[in-house]
Amino acid sequence: MARHVDRLPGVLWLPALVGAALLTLPVLALLLQADLLAVPALLSSPVTRDALALSFQTATAATLLCVVCGVPLGVLMARGRSVLLRWARPLVLLPLVLPPVVAGVALLSAFGRMGLIGAPLQALGVQITFTWVAVVLAQAFVAMPFMVLSVESALSSLDRQYEEAAATMGAGPLAALWWVVLPLIRPGMLAGTVLCFARCLGEFGATLAFAGSASGTTRTAPVEVYLLQQSDPEAAAALAVVMIAVALVVVGLVYGPGRRLFTPLR
Repeated sequence: MARHVDRLPGVLWLPALVGAALLTLPVLALLLQADLLAVPALLSSPVTRDALALSFQTATAATLLCVVCGVPLGVLMARGRSVLLRWARPLVLLPLVLPPVVAGVALLSAFGRMGLIGAPLQALGVQITFTWVAVVLAQAFVAMPFMVLSVESALSSLDRQYEEAAATMGAGPLAALWWVVLPLIRPGMLAGTVLCFARCLGEFGATLAFAGSASGTTRTAPVEVYLLQQSDPEAAAALAVVMIAVALVVVGLVYGPGRRLFTPLR
């Protein structure tokens, strides 16, 4: 009986192989066609180094923002009973499906010089657009839903008996959340953090529309790849290989064979 249950329908193989080819062939083609010997010289370029450094710095800042704001938001989405939260959930997850340029335009509407929040800040002499702050906001805007979903998913599978036990021992809601719930959903939060960081590193469209491409200030590595593609396709391919390598490492941490840190606690 066990053997019969473990067997998979043979009809799955063909569409699965087509799907796998669609997902992997473009990356393999890029790796085969790129001049890997040009990578060291490219990385020695000050412009490329600045773009990579800015990407890692802003992605780190944006990920911290996603953790600080996304974890509480995920907890509220999972455990909150307000009707408003049910209506707010689609809006919170909307950046996952928004076209990148639309996300950039939305950010400009909020934080641009004539935006809802940007106009009062501009009157105070504070400008957000076309600064590194705009890069961080654009990255956090598109990445935070990953943290919300990770926390919400982890909480939905968590047995509430642990919180009830903490309550019977006199722990308040905040103490139970800090000392019981968050440690139990640590794998989900770690996975969400890594995915947020990866999404921030790869953000392009919203960043270009909202922050621009000033070298050393807002030109991240994905934007640099886009600009190089127009002037030096071989250099663009080499830098793309570097970004793929970083993405593979990050995704491998969550979904690879060595993902022990992200295994749910039992």
